[in-house]
Amino acid sequence: MKKEEKASGTRYAMVIDLDACTGCGVCVVACASENNIPVMFDESDKTRNITWIQIYILANGKGFPETQLIYIPRPCMQCGNPPCVPVCPVTATRKDPNTGIVSQIYTRCIGCRYCMAACPYQARDFNWFDPSFPEGMDRYLSPEVSPRMRGVVEKCTFCHHRLMRAKAKAYTEGRRYLKEDEYIPACAQACPAKAITFGDPNNPAHMVSELIKGPYVFRLLERLGTEPKVYYISTKHWVRRMADNYLSGEFSTLRSQLE
Repeated sequence: MKKEEKASGTRYAMVIDLDACTGCGVCVVACASENNIPVMFDESDKTRNITWIQIYILANGKGFPETQLIYIPRPCMQCGNPPCVPVCPVTATRKDPNTGIVSQIYTRCIGCRYCMAACPYQARDFNWFDPSFPEGMDRYLSPEVSPRMRGVVEKCTFCHHRLMRAKAKAYTEGRRYLKEDEYIPACAQACPAKAITFGDPNNPAHMVSELIKGPYVFRLLERLGTEPKVYYISTKHWVRRMADNYLSGEFSTLRSQLE
């Protein structure tokens, strides 16, 4: 069996090192460019604009000089148990059984926004307007990603079109497996701090399989049972604690119950 092959099935995941992230926003720009995310006439209206990956600022709540800030990029969590899938009445969103990627089928979407209400990560956006781009920008749109029409929901897809491109290349070379660096989403590729690592956690040859075993790894709202495929790393205890929004003494109580 070749190094890139595995028998346990492919499940793509992302690991984001928050201690390395500088909050520069390059991942947001790369995502928008790669996936033809439209530009609103008023981007300051955050109730209407569209962003597949959002960067949040988290503070420890202490005064100077103990103040600490950290940036948390939040794409779609690509949940292993996605709450958005079962609520969709027209099967416009589904989880791929072969990759674990949660997709959005725009031509099926009726704009009911049940998936937006079900998502605890607020990782979905609704198209209130027809897609529009600044003059001349249409020449730079990606031909692999269709712009979404008004009235449908969209979200991060782990740049699924890149996966299809990598699979097509592997097929022409007579391979049925992908090398680790053949399929990487735009945000991970563009990050100047190399804070984002992408790969198959089921493949021991991929770096993410080792990173998710580290002592400082956590996932957002993990106790909800959504099984997110986006992992975070931070050596700061207050960051890991706030990720699950535990109340004072609640975590120790839950832990004792589980033990």
